[in-house]
Amino acid sequence: MRAVVQRVDEGRVLVGDRLAGEIATGLVVLVGVEAGDGPADAAYVAGKVRDLRIFEDEGDAEGRRRMNRSVLDIGGAVLVVSQFTLCGDVRNGRRPSFAGAASPEIARALYEDVVRALRADGLSVATGEFQADMRVHLINNGPVTILLDSRKTF
Repeated sequence: MRAVVQRVDEGRVLVGDRLAGEIATGLVVLVGVEAGDGPADAAYVAGKVRDLRIFEDEGDAEGRRRMNRSVLDIGGAVLVVSQFTLCGDVRNGRRPSFAGAASPEIARALYEDVVRALRADGLSVATGEFQADMRVHLINNGPVTILLDSRKTF
């Protein structure tokens, strides 16, 4: 499972003219589910999203601020958006191959597992709409963008 995590001041997802999900300060997480992924991959991604210390603290005596706080620590929210194109392989040619993406049925279940795990951890979670043509709007804070891959844990 791959995820792109972005620290944001705000984020929202539109499906057509309808607002599907919206958050203020927190994280926008784009999730791609690959063939062979399972519940352990969803748990890994959800745990990393919950615990990533990518929000700044108040600073030390010299005024230096560091990324020491998680989305839970700041009381932020998470906007989770399914994005199968994260599974695209462009090593051969110029057109991406999506042969490595999980089937929609498997991908939906694991995407929903990520959302459920984050909510179970007490986070406010908004979502996009699985398999919809979405418009994702965000204001990236920093910018801070982190890549997660459940197959690259060591």
